[in-house]
Amino acid sequence: MSAEVYLFGQILGTHSFLLRGGFLQPDEYSEIDAQYFLPGGETGTAATVLSALGASVRMAGTHIGTAVAPLLKEFYRDKRVDLSSLYFDPDDAGVMDYVVIAGLVRSPMGRFQTLFSTDKRWWNIPQEQDIMGCKAASIDPFFRAESTLAAQLCVKHGVPYVTIDAPHDTYLHQHAAVNVVSGECLHNHYQGMDKLAVMKLLQETAEGLVIITSGGGEMLYGRKGQEIRRMKPFQVEVRSTLGAGDTYKAGCTYALLHGMSDDELVRFASACSGVAISRFPLPLNPPTLAEVHALMQQE
Repeated sequence: MSAEVYLFGQILGTHSFLLRGGFLQPDEYSEIDAQYFLPGGETGTAATVLSALGASVRMAGTHIGTAVAPLLKEFYRDKRVDLSSLYFDPDDAGVMDYVVIAGLVRSPMGRFQTLFSTDKRWWNIPQEQDIMGCKAASIDPFFRAESTLAAQLCVKHGVPYVTIDAPHDTYLHQHAAVNVVSGECLHNHYQGMDKLAVMKLLQETAEGLVIITSGGGEMLYGRKGQEIRRMKPFQVEVRSTLGAGDTYKAGCTYALLHGMSDDELVRFASACSGVAISRFPLPLNPPTLAEVHALMQQE
């Protein structure tokens, strides 16, 4: 039986450290309040959230090494997440990252620059049979030709997809049902440009909905030929921002799967993210539909 949602992208083992009393300071001691080793990455986190919301998921992407494989298999054993399209590499420890967190501030560490600078492809090639039976998809843009291939297969089979941080001149952006663009993407690709000018450029080159997020700031969203709309995020007490953007993406994908309007989609995704940042660790406490709807009813 096909999964409802196909996910392609980063799937990691994440070592997270929640600090007590503020963020790291040079030459000063910091107390670790809690630490975990759990599934992470943009796609790994989205799979966890979508499963908790009630969607069935098939995911592919990062090759899974020996240090990460037992974690993933055990964690997703009782969840609606199909791992059968992943490649489990017996000769490599696998991709991991390390994240230090203190409230609104976090600092991720890893070896991604080194990994991407090699000629080695350390991710799957998307398979057509995995996509053709799905109702919605989400594609991370990091895996070069393979990310584009996943988008092309979605278009071929009429599967609407969500992507993140895809610049205006890419296939991923131009054919996405939803492109969620972060402040980091604006800094990396549109430095010096006014945010509204970037938004208009993204709108004019998109077939679908464009959303620019801004952490705790106002979101911009709209389609080609439309006026730019705005929404403020839900106000919650922040415990950890780790996974906030990944949960937002998952919320967009769930909303797309269920045919929500643009306004409903942005509001639903924002509420998912709001619930996510109110707890730690997110993988052990993902948002439920009841929690998301309760937050939406507060305003």
